Amino acid sequence: MAHDLNSKVALVTGAANGVGAGMVRLLLAEGAKHVAILDIDETRGTAFQNELNAEYGANKSKFYQCDVTNDDQLFAAFQSVVVGHGGLDLVVNNAGIMNDAPHVYKKEISINVTALITSTLKALELMRIDEGGKGGTVINIASIAGLCQRSVMPIYWATKAAVIQFSNCIGKEDYYEKTGVRVLAMCFGATDTSLLSGQKLGSLDKNMDGESVSNVIHEFPLQRMESAAQGVIDAYKKGSSGSTWVATRDLPAKDITDNVNRAYEIFGEHI
Repeated sequence: MAHDLNSKVALVTGAANGVGAGMVRLLLAEGAKHVAILDIDETRGTAFQNELNAEYGANKSKFYQCDVTNDDQLFAAFQSVVVGHGGLDLVVNNAGIMNDAPHVYKKEISINVTALITSTLKALELMRIDEGGKGGTVINIASIAGLCQRSVMPIYWATKAAVIQFSNCIGKEDYYEKTGVRVLAMCFGATDTSLLSGQKLGSLDKNMDGESVSNVIHEFPLQRMESAAQGVIDAYKKGSSGSTWVATRDLPAKDITDNVNRAYEIFGEHI
């Protein structure tokens, strides 16, 4: 079944810059009724909101300063969108950091996993058809890190594997039939954004600084931000609940669900 974005109300976390901002632009270009921009960066977020409303029309977007690990801030943004626009059709959980440093890794887990799960559950609460909602879609941003194994950033790798497994399980057909809420996982390849800068990266290894980690990450083929953002739009239009998608190397988004399912069938042989 094909899905379109015309007149849809969307909420995107980590959306003031980078791939998140790219998604917001594409959602509005696809005819979305309104897009909520959640981010911790107030300066960029407000400027981005004003830029989009000047281009697409008043109240097409709204910025919410939000630390996604703060439930009060996160839930207030959800509530404001629902009250202001009569519901919510799409949530993209994009906020994330990539820093395994000893003083940062707990925050990394909180943002990449705990907040993403909390946001997904809130979206389900508001959208699910068995509790009065109209259905909808949640797209959780994972990474190719969740599909491979490397020693460079084991905590980040683990968070992205968790996103894939959580999204696959909660998106299974039996649960989707009950809730009417699709849940998809999108795995980005290495993408040319500030997330990969040495200043934002960190290692649990005291002998490895951010620049050294950045050099390792840049061994993966880099894609443009626009390619990653378009991959999310394509997955939204085509993806079934519980599916896993990959957007990497500037190639069109690809549904890799069959491969993921086969991998878990192999793992399941040991149950």
